[in-house]
Amino acid sequence: MAISRRRLLQTSAFAALVPALGATALSATPAAAQSEPAWRHGLSLFGDIKYPAGFKRFDYVNPEAPKGGVVRQIAVGTFDNFNIAVAGVKGNIAGAVALIYESLTTASLDEVSTEYGLLAEAVSHPEDFSSVTYRLRAEAKWHDGKPVTPEDVIFSLDAFKKYHPQYSAYYRHVVKAEKQSERDIKFTFDMPGNRELPQIVGQLVVLPKHWWEGSTPAGVKRDIGATSLEPPLGSSAYKIKEFVPGRSISVERVKDYWGRDLNVNIGRHNFDELRYEYFRDGTVALEAFKGDQVDWRTENSAKNWATAYDFPAVADKRVVLEEFLNRSSGIMQGFAMNLRRDKFKDARVRRALNYAFDFEEMNKQIFFNQYKRIGSYFEGTELASSGLPEGKELEILETVRAEVPPEVFTKAYTNPVGGNAEAVRDNLREALKLLKEAGYEIRERKLVNAKTGAPFELELLGEDPSFERVMLFFKPSLERLGIAVSVRTIDPTQYENRLRTWDFDIVVSSWPESLSPGNEQREFWGSQAADMAGSRNVVGIKNPAIDKLIERVIFTRDRADLVAATKALDRVLLWNHFVVPQWTYNKVRTARWDRFGRPGEPPKYGQSGFPFIWWYDAERAAKLGKRS
Repeated sequence: MAISRRRLLQTSAFAALVPALGATALSATPAAAQSEPAWRHGLSLFGDIKYPAGFKRFDYVNPEAPKGGVVRQIAVGTFDNFNIAVAGVKGNIAGAVALIYESLTTASLDEVSTEYGLLAEAVSHPEDFSSVTYRLRAEAKWHDGKPVTPEDVIFSLDAFKKYHPQYSAYYRHVVKAEKQSERDIKFTFDMPGNRELPQIVGQLVVLPKHWWEGSTPAGVKRDIGATSLEPPLGSSAYKIKEFVPGRSISVERVKDYWGRDLNVNIGRHNFDELRYEYFRDGTVALEAFKGDQVDWRTENSAKNWATAYDFPAVADKRVVLEEFLNRSSGIMQGFAMNLRRDKFKDARVRRALNYAFDFEEMNKQIFFNQYKRIGSYFEGTELASSGLPEGKELEILETVRAEVPPEVFTKAYTNPVGGNAEAVRDNLREALKLLKEAGYEIRERKLVNAKTGAPFELELLGEDPSFERVMLFFKPSLERLGIAVSVRTIDPTQYENRLRTWDFDIVVSSWPESLSPGNEQREFWGSQAADMAGSRNVVGIKNPAIDKLIERVIFTRDRADLVAATKALDRVLLWNHFVVPQWTYNKVRTARWDRFGRPGEPPKYGQSGFPFIWWYDAERAAKLGKRS
């Protein structure tokens, strides 16, 4: 699994709610049970929980998996920071640092939106979801042997809300966190009815207060608001072993890890060491894999998948190529336009750029026809809108009818289709018509503002050299409209800084969507996030109707209501033409040197499950010989 800053942020909540309720939690008197909410061993947004209290392990793991071995993986970009509290605004985070921390809960990979306890042994909330209380496990400890405390949890929430814009938005409805007892923490919300908030709190990554408020071995006071390359204290199955800034980082398994026998951890954390080698260039990373310098590669390039894996180790089965179905998420990926700039404020301009994008020809020429065009912000899930709105979805849309494009009610959204000369000419003709309606005209073969004469110029900005070919393919079509186009690839640090200050015209951005969307939609499309440095609202959307629909999604009462509300939101996002949608592939392409074992069937919603439920297979490894 390639890891990066974005990967860390997208999976920041790497946990959920567990079982082993102690006798105290289960033995409440009937009177107490009536006056206080019941303690639970698990939470699910909708539907039943698969695993009962006291379950032995998850079904998708091998409880007899051997421990040992090293796995070498690829990380993309660079790193100069281990402090995840400021990862959204300062420095380049080392993604592997996420592996040393734990959250209150951990997700089951064979259920949708169901979580069980990790640092917490139990959870309780009232029926109106106005608060939630978590009970920490008595045995939970930091790597220095000190217990994990309510003070640590409260400190962590405060730090993320203060220093990390993404988490500040994610947790903004948590208005108070207070210690209730030696192991209980109560979180109070700003209003009732938000059924996702108890689980969102469970996803909080817990940091050690005593360590961050202490000093380094050199006597320097630590600062939770600053970047740092001092290996931080964690509580998980792994701790940082060694690193070279910007080049590599290794984490090693903690032999006396406090949670090794928890039911949610049985069959997991099987490798003694996880090592990540950093690469700034995808071609170099691929060659390192071919040379057995790394063990596992997730292949994101259709061209590479079609042409680059014909070397001898593949032919003689020392390298295994395998695709894993993605059932756990949908995605929107596209050319994201910066609405903070005047030239993109008119939806007709944005739609015109979509008409200039010939996906079909690009798919044929450089993607070997492997991809499907994205037609929804929730592509690949039951949440994607289609056809015309009806039923509950239509009812929801009627509440914002005056604030959304009329096409929402009258036309099914589709992307322009190219792929042949005639279709391309028609699409460019339609694009020019839209641009003219938006106040532009052609003068001396250049597109200019009809009133000011200012030329229409844009920059396609990226950080991945391998993606330049996509931008360069798009460029001639835009130039045929008279647009002056530059393509620029910069290093990851510069790129992050420009994104944080909204200094761009168009970038490629993606928004992975879970099967149960909720509060993160504010971070993606909400008005409040538009001006928040480091937020995921890259486009800069400030739209009252979208804000209302986001709230409708968050406060749904059941699964059917959630599906209808999400489809309504999807449809309004599409008809505002905020991005030029790109493409998707519903499988994860992987290549590995054949020295690992795994359970028979991967978890339904866990893709490959690598490396967390795999293990080092000494017999297989011996057949390959010594690593390079």
